[in-house]
Amino acid sequence: MRFTLMLMDVTVVRMLFRSSLALIVLIALPLPSHAANCSVAQPHPLTSPQIAMMGGQFAEAESLYRADLAKNPNNEESTAGLVRALLAQQKVDDAAATVEAALTKDPQSPVLLTALAVVQHREGLPWEEAKTLDAALTTGICYAPLYLARANYFRFNSFYATSLRQIQMAHQLDPYDPQIWREWMHVLPPAQRIEELKKFLATNSGDINEVRGAKVELAMLENESGNGARCQLLSQTTATDIPFTPIMVNAEFVRAWGLEVAFNGKKSHLVIDTGASGLYINSALANKAGLKPLTRTQVGGIGDNGAQSGYLALADSIRIGGLEFRNCMVQVSDRRNVVGDDGLIGMDVFSQFAVTLDFPWRKLTLGPLPPYPGMVVAPMELNTAAHGQGSSTNSGPHDRYVAPEMSDWMKVYRSGHDLIVPGTINRKNLGLFVIDTGAQMSSLTPKAASAVTKVHGDDTMIVHGIGGTVKKVYYANDVEIRFGNLERKNDRLAVFDLAGVSEGAGAEISGMLGEDTLGLLVVHIDYRDGLMKFEYSPNRGYQRIR
Repeated sequence: MRFTLMLMDVTVVRMLFRSSLALIVLIALPLPSHAANCSVAQPHPLTSPQIAMMGGQFAEAESLYRADLAKNPNNEESTAGLVRALLAQQKVDDAAATVEAALTKDPQSPVLLTALAVVQHREGLPWEEAKTLDAALTTGICYAPLYLARANYFRFNSFYATSLRQIQMAHQLDPYDPQIWREWMHVLPPAQRIEELKKFLATNSGDINEVRGAKVELAMLENESGNGARCQLLSQTTATDIPFTPIMVNAEFVRAWGLEVAFNGKKSHLVIDTGASGLYINSALANKAGLKPLTRTQVGGIGDNGAQSGYLALADSIRIGGLEFRNCMVQVSDRRNVVGDDGLIGMDVFSQFAVTLDFPWRKLTLGPLPPYPGMVVAPMELNTAAHGQGSSTNSGPHDRYVAPEMSDWMKVYRSGHDLIVPGTINRKNLGLFVIDTGAQMSSLTPKAASAVTKVHGDDTMIVHGIGGTVKKVYYANDVEIRFGNLERKNDRLAVFDLAGVSEGAGAEISGMLGEDTLGLLVVHIDYRDGLMKFEYSPNRGYQRIR
């Protein structure tokens, strides 16, 4: 018997710097008063390895940094640059060894401690990252890249206002650092950001992914500027129940649960996928609905065939249940089907709603989020363009708000569209897990699985995703995963490489919690504040009938 596991994860290559994780909240203290005495960096030419990094020539940058360190072994800036070049090539272990060796010579160096924090984040150790960033601040109050690292950390924890202040401080200290400038560009008001993106595209052509991302972001912003609005809710209803629709393997078996979504009046059935971003549909549906192409894109996901080509398009109208939205962005695949379906709907499109995925009763419930204290509720939007975590509202970005009625919800991490929770494996090792309703089965990476149990070869299980078929699939028996207040025992768990998922998240991912686990639960999501709640009742809904 052969098992086919469908993984409908999708990561759209469009925003340049969007990632998110952390466990312990770094203390967001005001900058000490003597920070005002920091000198601001003067215009400085880029070094050869910096130019290579900007052009996406990461291996060349690594060689240049190593050559410089051979001449000047104590150059901490070159060491930090080498760490960045190694991480850009996903050489995480080499990056860790490099910075740890350098720290033995100068354990209090803010340059090296900042580099270590960046590595710890990529290793999926945000609890260690928090300590390191605090240590770096004691001696590095004037070190601009430290504030960039802190900004990313706070964004991982849904502290968007604090993250913004860190980026502004980094740019104030060194407006000429290319990495800082790029982050700063993304927090500018739309009109100013459009101009900066045009400047970036006029002077950069090396790093293909970054250039492609800048073009897509520019197209989104210019379209919104021309239309005067994003994907806004037309109807007066802000709360609704929407029944799931079954996505069938055949006449008898349900492969996934979806929602009926109409594009310009043309109905479709999209798979509910928390591992996906925005709306992603096939070209046949886009043509049928008459969607208007805006710019080319690429989409990555599970599978060994790499990113898939497509384009960004505009839908005049999108209707989901009793809700109708106007002027909405949609990602379109060049293929006539998306993993055998019309497409996917990432739940991050409802990031301005309180989301409840009630799998036992097979329905989606949307409702208003608790308003920020003292704030007026803004018009509701559908986040189909995936403007990024904590994208500004009319009142600006906010830090995580835990309303009294959500005091028992779990604080989770966000990396773009991904919701990530800490979990223990066989009550031994702590790891990070992506919540992925688009995956039929939960899974572990070979590294995470082999640390707690034996891993076996498997030629009966086929794993498909947006990126094609996974070539090497294994399995592990008797694996127990604890997350939140729940524990899930798995007699047989899929094991395969998730390097692409970890790279996209910016942190090491140990596994995914799929529909085989989530499909037993009521899953509550507050994307805005990075909060979730999981509820299990063996007698609820259709589970009672089984």
